[in-house]
Amino acid sequence: MEKNDLRIVFMGTPEFAVETLRKLRTHNYNVVGVVTQPDKPVGRHGSILQPSPVKVYAQKYHIPVLQPDKMKDPEFLHQLKALKANLQVVVAFRMLPEVVWNMPKFGTFNVHAALLPQYRGAAPINWAIINGEKKTGVTTFFLDKDIDTGRIICQSEYRIYRTFNVETVYNALMVRGAKLCLETLDKVILSNGYPKSVPQDELVTPGQELFNAPKIFKETCDINWTQSPQQIYNFVRGLSPAPSAWTTIQNSLGNSSMLKIFKTRIPSKRLSVLPGTIIVENKNLYVAAKDGELVEITELQLAGKKKMSAKDFLNGNKDIVTWRCVHTTDSV
Repeated sequence: MEKNDLRIVFMGTPEFAVETLRKLRTHNYNVVGVVTQPDKPVGRHGSILQPSPVKVYAQKYHIPVLQPDKMKDPEFLHQLKALKANLQVVVAFRMLPEVVWNMPKFGTFNVHAALLPQYRGAAPINWAIINGEKKTGVTTFFLDKDIDTGRIICQSEYRIYRTFNVETVYNALMVRGAKLCLETLDKVILSNGYPKSVPQDELVTPGQELFNAPKIFKETCDINWTQSPQQIYNFVRGLSPAPSAWTTIQNSLGNSSMLKIFKTRIPSKRLSVLPGTIIVENKNLYVAAKDGELVEITELQLAGKKKMSAKDFLNGNKDIVTWRCVHTTDSV
């Protein structure tokens, strides 16, 4: 099989997927169409429709774009079939019904930002960092009936240093995933469309715990101050800069406000105070965690204000020591 024998439909939506689509185009693969999410209403009244990053890129290079509301819509299926693709590549898209992923002759493979079978789900980069993993990576695998469970074609590891946040890892895996897609396509071509693949069960060792990566919601990002400083540190960097970890600060009168936290540090300090207690020492801002150990907040954003350093925040909020950080499950 030659490269020009492949007719590829690419499916993806966010910026993470654009890098792979770019690689396909610049390496002269025949991308016959793109499938992406419908334009998203934005603006104060939702009157402006914003196209996905994948759509913007595809239109720039005159690649046909399909934007189905429902993946089983007969008209969409007719349009997809008319593209006569023999392979589909998926990056950061929605779950596909069998009628879609099983349509092309050579199937559909996905580029997933984790080392499957670990971190199946919508937010693998976030959860790998939140859980303190020292490595992650990207995987290409064939889609099947269940989410992220198909046979693995290729994998590439990536080391997570303790100072890395989700933005750092996201950007690195975006590039690495695009490269792995090309390596996977090489295998598809060399095998005449049927590359060797491995069932995920064969990569699970006896007793190994598998972690999932569910979608991140606003309530997911609420900091639990009864955890250890290390857990909180990982939690913050696993959500920074977006969607960002947050906490509610509350004073004795019951007034409260949201505080987003982007960077923390773990000092060697311990005090006999309750979790969530705010301490200010030498112009540094601390919050008590489990067993009185402290977390230093170094970059934050008060609701309605701009992002700033903790020192700048303290200059304008000298009464912060009379407040405390609370978690939504705390009794306040």
